Amino acid sequence: MSLRQQRLLPLIIACALFIENMDSTVISTSLPAIANDLGTEPIALKLALTAYLLALAVFIPISGWVADRFGGRRTFITAIAVFLLGSVCCAASVSLETMVVARFLQGMGGAMMVPVGRLILLRSVPKAQLVNALSWVTIPALVGPMVGPPLGGFITTYFDWRWIFLINIPMGLLGMVMARRFIPDLKEEPVPLDAMGFLLSGIGLAAAMFGFSTLGRHQVPTGWALAMLALGIGLLLGYVWHARRHPRPLLDLRLFRVPTYRAGVLGGMLFRIGIGATPFLLPLMLQLGFGLSPVQSGLLTFVSAAGAMFMKTIAARVLKRFGFRRVLIANALIASAMLCGFGLFRPTTPHVFILATLFVSGCFRSLQFTSLNAISYADVDAPRMSQASSLAGMMQQLSLSLGVAIGGYILEIVGWINHRPETDVHNFYIAFVVVGFISASSAWMMWRLPGDAGAEMAGRAEAGKELADPKPNQLPAT
Repeated sequence: MSLRQQRLLPLIIACALFIENMDSTVISTSLPAIANDLGTEPIALKLALTAYLLALAVFIPISGWVADRFGGRRTFITAIAVFLLGSVCCAASVSLETMVVARFLQGMGGAMMVPVGRLILLRSVPKAQLVNALSWVTIPALVGPMVGPPLGGFITTYFDWRWIFLINIPMGLLGMVMARRFIPDLKEEPVPLDAMGFLLSGIGLAAAMFGFSTLGRHQVPTGWALAMLALGIGLLLGYVWHARRHPRPLLDLRLFRVPTYRAGVLGGMLFRIGIGATPFLLPLMLQLGFGLSPVQSGLLTFVSAAGAMFMKTIAARVLKRFGFRRVLIANALIASAMLCGFGLFRPTTPHVFILATLFVSGCFRSLQFTSLNAISYADVDAPRMSQASSLAGMMQQLSLSLGVAIGGYILEIVGWINHRPETDVHNFYIAFVVVGFISASSAWMMWRLPGDAGAEMAGRAEAGKELADPKPNQLPAT
């Protein structure tokens, strides 16, 4: 690969990741306007958010196999094309049902685009230049969530919400042209695909989440929703049985025997459920409860991403100073307490105070995500790293999807109990407290970690013996 290709490759992949990261946040501030235009309730649009995240969870595990089978360049270009097609379908949606299908199609493209782009980079760039290349790729993950909320609010307030999906088109087309010209068409001999595992896990996740998200709503009869939920759970249990007998399962559940991986993924799932509800609940509260415009809401919520970007610069030093276990326990409780604190916001709360709270909350949330992502792989051996990454990626997207669904249910249940509309501002106050407690429950998983967990990764291996706490190791494994 030429020097020019080595320089352009990270930028091409970064552009694709930018539109994916931005699109996942740009819709949040536009939910009330979209619901009004589609003739549905804002709470019902949780289906559009969960459909996107669910598609990521279903298709991320097979992205590496698809790239090996059909070539990295072809898969990457096709993924962008599918994502853009989904964007056009979102813009053309005329009902909740068409929006949900379009978002799922978008998620299929995003599931292939993000991991395949990183895989191409890892296989193409020399190791000596890999750190610099990866630094370019991480920028979209930080900038996208910052740009998304205010951009979505601006477009919705002054133009039409459909443009928030069409703005992907120019950059996506440019990315396809550049990828065709500069990305090498790398292929590897694919390992045999666990097709039965993919069907069981994919259909099981889709059916279970569809049934769970529609339960109690009027989109489908309650009997159908319960049937889909039962079918999904049955298929997922079938996958557990299948994975124990398959020599190379799609998702290797034996990885959960590793204490650090179990805490990072399962404990991280609990934390992400609460955090995942925030992009759904907060814009709705600010707009429907406080009466802010979409652009005002977006300008408030983007500051959380700014706090996350700031924390990225010091996260490594914090972990080196205090170690993973201390950081994960304390930070889970602090970040969750601040999430509960969102329920203390009132229409009269000064915007400066809201901005400051969201900024600090973004800092603690980012530190927790960084720590969880790192500790998950602290004790995973190299041969199983790919499997570990796929399983963790699926669980992350599933937890975010659950967070949106649970957030919507809390609003509905609290409204029903108190005989208030679902989007009454008082319902949001309780919803934030509930999802905050769900996130805080993750501290239990972190407490069970050994005191020296991830000491080498944190750069404090010598301090590991001093920090070791035998008590967590005496507890029975989950």
